[in-house]
Amino acid sequence: MAKRLSVQTKKEILNLFTDSNYSVDELSKEFKCTSATIIRNLKKELGSEKYKEIIAFANPKKNSINFKNDLKVEHNKSSSKNSDEQEFNFVEIAPLDYEIDYLPRKELSSIPIKDIEFPKVVYMIVNKNIELEIKLLKDFPDWEFLPNDDLKRKTIEIFFDLKLAKRACGKEQKVIKVPNPNVFRIVSPILISRGISRIVSAEKLIAL
Repeated sequence: MAKRLSVQTKKEILNLFTDSNYSVDELSKEFKCTSATIIRNLKKELGSEKYKEIIAFANPKKNSINFKNDLKVEHNKSSSKNSDEQEFNFVEIAPLDYEIDYLPRKELSSIPIKDIEFPKVVYMIVNKNIELEIKLLKDFPDWEFLPNDDLKRKTIEIFFDLKLAKRACGKEQKVIKVPNPNVFRIVSPILISRGISRIVSAEKLIAL
C-alpha cells in the first residue's frame, strides 16, 4: 500500500518543496517513499494549480530547460561611428510540457514473478491469527491510474524495508519476516486458486 505520511512529515515535505527548492526525486529519496506519493501529497496540500505554478517557475532543479537571464547584444543604429550598446533582459521560460509526468511508467504493466529479483528478506503484514491480509488493487492509491478491471484484482502486499512495514502495520496486525522470498514463486498456484493474482510492493506490481 502507499506509504502513510504523518502530518509532521507532510509539513516537512511541503516546506522543503516550497522554501528549499527540493525536487520531487530528492524528496522521494529523503523520505523513502515513491515519487507518486510525494506528488499526490503536494497537490493535496497546495492544490493542483499552485503545484503546477511552482513546477513551472521554480529553479533549475525542478525544470529541465533553463535559459540565461541576461544577454547583451550590440546593435548599430546607423552607419555612423557612434554606436550604442543595448542590453536586453530575458526572463526564464518554463518548458511547455512542465506538467508531463516524468516518472518511469513501468507500473503500467505488471512484472511476471519469474522476472523479479527479490531481496534476501521481505516482510508482510498479517492479522493476529497469522492470516494473509487480502486487498483489492484499488485500495492502493499509487496504482489508481490502472484500468478498472485491474483495480478489481485481489492482492497481497510485501515490503522490502522493515521500517516501512512497521509504519503501515495497524494495532490489530503484526509484521512477519519472510526469509526466503522465493516461496512466493512456489505457492503462486495456491494464491491464484484463492483469486490472488498480484503482489504489491512499493515500486513494483508483480503478476503471479
